[in-house]
Amino acid sequence: MALFRTLSKRATVLRRTPHLLWRSAAMSNVPENTVYGGPKPQDPDQRVTLAHLRQKHRNGEPITMVTAYDYPSSVHLDTAGIDICLVGDSAAMVVHGYDTTLPITLDEMLVHCRAVARGAKRPLLVGDLPFGTYESSTKQAVDTSVRVLKEGGMDAIKLEGGSPSRITAAKAIVEAGIAVMGHVGLTPQAISVLGGFRPQGRNVCSAVKVVETALSLQEAGCFSVVLECVPAPVAAAATSALKIPTIGIGAGPFCSGQVLVYHDLLGMLQHPHHAKVTPKFCKQYAHVGDVINKALLEYKEEVTNGSFPSPLHSPYKISNSEVDGFLKELQQLGLDKAASAAAEAAEKMQKTKSSGGSA
Repeated sequence: MALFRTLSKRATVLRRTPHLLWRSAAMSNVPENTVYGGPKPQDPDQRVTLAHLRQKHRNGEPITMVTAYDYPSSVHLDTAGIDICLVGDSAAMVVHGYDTTLPITLDEMLVHCRAVARGAKRPLLVGDLPFGTYESSTKQAVDTSVRVLKEGGMDAIKLEGGSPSRITAAKAIVEAGIAVMGHVGLTPQAISVLGGFRPQGRNVCSAVKVVETALSLQEAGCFSVVLECVPAPVAAAATSALKIPTIGIGAGPFCSGQVLVYHDLLGMLQHPHHAKVTPKFCKQYAHVGDVINKALLEYKEEVTNGSFPSPLHSPYKISNSEVDGFLKELQQLGLDKAASAAAEAAEKMQKTKSSGGSA
């Protein structure tokens, strides 16, 4: 009998489940498989790995990389088939509104990493090590990198600079079993010693240093190196000298791949501060910020003049008989004014429904 009762309960749950799912789905304006399945990667069987990147590099196929800082942006990268998604410390500037990348903390970066990992299922996920989280010792560098992978859900980390201590840190992280992307040229975390966001490699000594640093990072075990804000011939020399791919940002067309900041390439931010910090090398492929501003102004206008929400966007109905019962209950509670407001609203909604007009 106990077995019979258990089976009966399970059967009852199964009979109810489709109805419950239908009711939940009916409350959404997106397809059910999107609600319950999450974002669908461009190719579920083709998650980008270091092996894929090496193959593209050997074949001379350009590698694409874009930054992302949250779930929506990572879904966009996933849908577009971008190879590498970088959760960059540039979030400090384009998300948090700081003038530099220095203030962002590891805990803040981990929040961004986790959000991106939930949305981007296809790209290789790389997380930046923020300033102050890896410079003190190789132990600190390894511990921080472990957190970025374990708590942030990243596949690899990126660190800036090519000083001996940074090379040692990169080597230790690789030896700990974590893939590392290097970063030379303009390293935004070093603006204190660089004297600002200044391009590098513009004289013989600086140009040679860019190439030598990139080679040192390769020797330390890095799988790729970002070349930022260096002249195209210098980037071409580094790319030719290395056996690993280079990813250029403001470094000309001769790198193995390119990276841009999500907000920059979309033309998303229109605030004067962001116009000031948007790099000269960035091409805007859209003017999303203008579209956002226009939509917000239109929304404000419609709310102000009462045209939103219209009946089309007031989908939840109550029958006339239920309205009558509701009014009586309100009156019994002494809420006559509320009852009048409800009756007036029901009448207006009925009229607009009959006329096919808007409220």
